[in-house]
Amino acid sequence: MKPAVKRIVVIAGISTGIFAAVLAGLVFFSTTEEPSGNMESFAFSEVKESGPDLPELSFYKGADSERLAYRSYQSEESERIVIMLHGSGYHSSYLHPLAKELAAQEAATVVTPDLRGHGPTTESRGDVDYVGQIERDLEQLIVHVREKYPEASLYLGGHSSGGGSVIRFAGGSREVDVDGYLLLTPYIHHNSEVNQNTGQGWSNPNIPRMAALSIFNNLGVTFFNGKDVISFNMPESYRDGTETLYYSYRLQTSMHPRDDYKKDIQGLESDTLVIAGEKDRSFHVEAYPSLFENQKHAEVVLKEDLSHFGVVTESDSHEAIASWLKNR
Repeated sequence: MKPAVKRIVVIAGISTGIFAAVLAGLVFFSTTEEPSGNMESFAFSEVKESGPDLPELSFYKGADSERLAYRSYQSEESERIVIMLHGSGYHSSYLHPLAKELAAQEAATVVTPDLRGHGPTTESRGDVDYVGQIERDLEQLIVHVREKYPEASLYLGGHSSGGGSVIRFAGGSREVDVDGYLLLTPYIHHNSEVNQNTGQGWSNPNIPRMAALSIFNNLGVTFFNGKDVISFNMPESYRDGTETLYYSYRLQTSMHPRDDYKKDIQGLESDTLVIAGEKDRSFHVEAYPSLFENQKHAEVVLKEDLSHFGVVTESDSHEAIASWLKNR
């Protein structure tokens, strides 16, 4: 090897080593902020108590045969099923007012799973085994539900980060299909026009670690993906030991659309309802119509008096969702 070429190779090797060392430093020495328990963020006061009629947990086998939990709200007459996913930090019980009402109105039988890494029975709180495992779990749940209701049409829905999980599922290489989608104030992406509101203080993202891990993953290095990258400021009064206050990189990534989030949105090729409240202070909900305007099957409804949780708890939202389902 010529001396000049050898020097270039040595310099390149040193530069690569320094770059890798900097990334490793960001992974190991940046810290995720401890979640505050003093903040009444995201209008938590509007979350209704689930009450004594909360259904018992049932179970199905996830992507790796782990026992995963869900609740079921039976409609006696409806031939529709809605699988509704919860948002970040908690689990299926807060969806109780919506699920109960949709079943009572005979709009749908509703299934509310505790996503892997969440809920009172999880074996891996705040974590999954790999990026994309939530999608594989959803495939298994859909198969499980369709075995119980083979003649029913099936809709996949989600609230907040749960809505983001639905969009990611729609845009991925899924092996099962659904008949439509129901997105309640869905999380889109940190770079989207919807998500440029940080004033509520719900989450504490560890941006340096996220960035470093993203680069490592693009290089095929996934060893560090179990490191936590975000925490959630759930008020102390709402904590009961079943909340999930930290997410690993692989769970955080699994629950949100990919960086090319517009491509994931294009995967919503069946009837889709997007519903949000104009009093939501977590996202810029006025940006939803333009974001979904090219989806010919999508309908966006903004409700004047609803907040972030109001789309789950309030009758105005329940009636709009029930009407949409019954017209399918």
